[in-house]
Amino acid sequence: MRRADRLFQIVQILRNKRLVTAKMLAERLEVSERTIYRDIQDISLSGVPVEGEAGVGYRLRHTIDIPPIMFTPDEIESLVIGARMAKTWAGTELGYSAQSALDKITAVIPVELRNKIDDSKLFSLRFSQRQDLDINLDICRKAIDGKHLLKMSYCRADGEQSLRRIRPLGLYFWGNVWTLVGWCELRDDFRNFRLDRIQSIQQESAAFIDVGGQSLQDFIKRMTCM
Repeated sequence: MRRADRLFQIVQILRNKRLVTAKMLAERLEVSERTIYRDIQDISLSGVPVEGEAGVGYRLRHTIDIPPIMFTPDEIESLVIGARMAKTWAGTELGYSAQSALDKITAVIPVELRNKIDDSKLFSLRFSQRQDLDINLDICRKAIDGKHLLKMSYCRADGEQSLRRIRPLGLYFWGNVWTLVGWCELRDDFRNFRLDRIQSIQQESAAFIDVGGQSLQDFIKRMTCM
């Protein structure tokens, strides 16, 4: 990567994050931390309002006015397939939002890159359309964002049905199915639920707070230790 391109990438990374350390930038751009320190100094001297210090982290003031970013052809194609996958697999609301975002990008990029969007040969297909899966995904996603409890009727692979009340923590896509991970009050433990086996689901008005040993980070730690 040319140095000018690296400096531009640093500004874009700082623009999108609240606080970024030199170590994070070095790992992202595959250079040394010493190089990052020099780059940050040069960016600051050029007039870009970088705040922070070595060992703590850096960020940009919100008042900065940076020209619209430009995309490479590969970046455009990654956005296209990402939007198409979201439309196919990520539920009704995110599907609409993905297309809306792609439309906004299309409106501001050069004509040659706009043609890259139209001519993309990458597709995302889904042959079993089930509206209930899209609805379930939208409900789960909103419950996770708002930290609302979920009550649902669930059917296991062996046909056994049960009523569950869970604290929804995260959604995972496995290529053809979505699973919801949450803290199950019935089992008093983490559980994974396939969205296509949920018979009915309802978001409760009651919200929950993260409890030690019951958060998504705790679930991930347990899985990585197995």
